[in-house]
Amino acid sequence: MSESPDRTPLPRTFFERPVLEVAPDLLGRTLVRNSPEGRIELRLTEVEAYAGAIDPGSHAFRGRTPRNAVMFGPPGHAYVYFTYGMWHCLNLVCGPEGEASGVLLRAGEILTGAEQARKRRLSARYDAELAKGPARLATALDVGRTLNGADACAGPDAPLSLLTGTPPAAGQVRTGPRTGVGGEGAPHPWRYWIDADPTVSPYRAHTPRKRSSSGQA
Repeated sequence: MSESPDRTPLPRTFFERPVLEVAPDLLGRTLVRNSPEGRIELRLTEVEAYAGAIDPGSHAFRGRTPRNAVMFGPPGHAYVYFTYGMWHCLNLVCGPEGEASGVLLRAGEILTGAEQARKRRLSARYDAELAKGPARLATALDVGRTLNGADACAGPDAPLSLLTGTPPAAGQVRTGPRTGVGGEGAPHPWRYWIDADPTVSPYRAHTPRKRSSSGQA
């Protein structure tokens, strides 16, 4: 990176906009994770938008549940969910309160605190892989369900916060279908990433899960 990232905190008004505006605008921003083990800062390089009631790919498509309640606002909070019985994923809630939408944080470059991330991501062959994918990002940053609902606009010393960072030039932003989303939500080009960045995860189309003859997944 040719310039020092801007360390101005992102205000809540940043997240109060429509999800398709917020998602690409998160690229290049600095995500800060404070924990008892120390501080990690990460430059966001890949995200996906999920638009609630109008988006079959969204957890909130069929309405409010105990699991997705955080997605309904207020904006600027973290929505953390557990997937495949193994991994956590980190999202940021956006849009008007009461209208569920969020941005999945898919990948990023560790700027500071890489030594902590390496201890959590022992299978990473090099640093560009530490947060290359949403589960890897959450693991590297020690994100679990205890952070569900955390206010990312509470200040730089909060468990999670966002700084202005260094957004990429418009010509560096790419968009395409979301990874692993099937059905009617599959064609939406709501995945955004920084072109040619080595931390961006590979695209994978949705593959229906097969069931055995006994009916078990």
